[in-house]
Amino acid sequence: MANESPLDRFKLALTGAARAIGHEPEAEVGWTAEAPTLQGKNIRVPMPGRALPAEQAAEARGFADSFALRMRHHNDALHMRNAPIEPAARACYDAVEMIRYEALGANNFAGMRENLDASMDVRMAADPITRAETAEEVPVQTALALLLREKLTGQPVPAVAEQGVELVRDWIEQRAGDDFERLALSLDDQKAFQSLSIDMLRHLELVHTQDEPDEAEDDSGEDEDGEDQSDQDGDDDQIDQDSKQQQIAGEQSDGEGESDETEQVEQETEMTEGEPGDEGEEGMMPVRPNRPWTDLPETFDYKVFTTAFDEVVEAQDLCDYEELDRLRAYLDSQLAGLAGVVTRLANRLQRRLMAQQNRSWDFDQEEGLLDAARLARVVVSPGHSLSYKVERDQEFKDTVVTLLIDNSGSMRGRPISIAAISADIMARTLERCGVKVEILGFTTRAWKGGQSRERWLADGKPQHPGRLNDLRHIIYKKADDPMRRARRNLGLMMREGLLKENIDGEALLWAHDRLLARPEDRRILMVISDGAPVDDSTLSVNNAGYLETHLRKVIDWIERQSPVQLVAIGIGHDVTRYYKRAVTIMDVEQLGGTIIEQLADLFEVE
Repeated sequence: MANESPLDRFKLALTGAARAIGHEPEAEVGWTAEAPTLQGKNIRVPMPGRALPAEQAAEARGFADSFALRMRHHNDALHMRNAPIEPAARACYDAVEMIRYEALGANNFAGMRENLDASMDVRMAADPITRAETAEEVPVQTALALLLREKLTGQPVPAVAEQGVELVRDWIEQRAGDDFERLALSLDDQKAFQSLSIDMLRHLELVHTQDEPDEAEDDSGEDEDGEDQSDQDGDDDQIDQDSKQQQIAGEQSDGEGESDETEQVEQETEMTEGEPGDEGEEGMMPVRPNRPWTDLPETFDYKVFTTAFDEVVEAQDLCDYEELDRLRAYLDSQLAGLAGVVTRLANRLQRRLMAQQNRSWDFDQEEGLLDAARLARVVVSPGHSLSYKVERDQEFKDTVVTLLIDNSGSMRGRPISIAAISADIMARTLERCGVKVEILGFTTRAWKGGQSRERWLADGKPQHPGRLNDLRHIIYKKADDPMRRARRNLGLMMREGLLKENIDGEALLWAHDRLLARPEDRRILMVISDGAPVDDSTLSVNNAGYLETHLRKVIDWIERQSPVQLVAIGIGHDVTRYYKRAVTIMDVEQLGGTIIEQLADLFEVE
């Protein structure tokens, strides 16, 4: 078509190739500013520049090819059924499976091999293996996957990861070298490959019990009669638990290192210097522990090791205007369909708010607006005088609303996109009603502690240092700024690398203090999050429930003593165990409507 841009034609070509490779006629390829993902039949890959630079085009092709190969050669149900429960083993299990189906494409198509190399370079650029200086700092799953890739395809380890791989090559090859040979012979048989992978993980001492691999193999044997029957048996309690968490959290759609539900346990026990075997930027996404309150210490004080590296920053200072415009345009394009639904709900909120402001009338007045409802009696009895009515203003509390949005890594993809667009629409709606809105975000400046942790290490690692990471609190929109000036700032949430870890308690106090400084009569604080606070650096050197305990104390104080009205919306995880007024949604599509309903209820409470 004449109106098609080179990007449009390139996307059509990627879609056609993905359908052919994946044997899936309904596959669709689209762009993303976040980590590439596969959700059902929808593939999201990095958007190259308008001029289609060769290296960026190759990266997009590589991710599209990888996901298409996954569609064709990977069975999610079988993968989940046989997965080990140990977090480190599970990470390796996922990583080598991706190497398996990518090797099937790389060995058969030279062009696909080059594309997959380009996507591998992108993944490695964000992986901690590139920064490892000792064997303890090397992510085992990354090194294992690269060595297996070298064996299966003959491709060398990427240069940026070579130093890290060499630190553990001898250790891995001594224990699993023979396993590589056997895995190469079962490349096109996922079930056999998984069984051999479990053996390899046992040889690497990552699977600590002997029974679990046997159970996995037994389940695999039952699958010969059909996957449906195996799914119905439900004999493996861990499998049922994994499947249930996958349905509830919706955090494992792309299957690339993001499926470690219990990774936090490993981090608490293995992390001696805050640098355990990581999984790259995606693998470092916080895991949401839903621990019962009874497991946490009853009392202990909260402290901060240093605030020297914390920052409160406005969104436009983290990104230039040109990139903000691009990210905002991407956000609009991705959520165009949802915006209409949320806008209709927002209009309903506006009507409810306006109805509370001035909908009281004095009737039978001598002057004012003609009361049409009483004209009939004038017609019937001309002796009656005309009746007028006067609108009487009803007191409406001056109100300010703060939307505090969790900007942690586990909000990636659809949740953060819908949170951003909902905040946009809510701000514009409330602005029309005379309600001021502030939009804030919270995350950390770095994974695994940043400069705070470096100072702690330099000071000799004192015991119980308290919070040990660099906070980043982001102001997307100030309460007094009109939405038209702040609209582009919300695109920043789509920026790759922004979403890291989250320390909710301090973020809640920060937003609360900003509200207390406001002159409005009514102050509402709405938190949009997807679970508990998680910061690997802090949790590795303090008690396991350190951040959760602080968050609970902050929430309790605000709810009991503060004039601020507090409400929370949890995405995929139960936040009602923290907040008295809270809603948990399992489908992020419900977020826009839930925000509106919660705000409407708050406005109606006098």
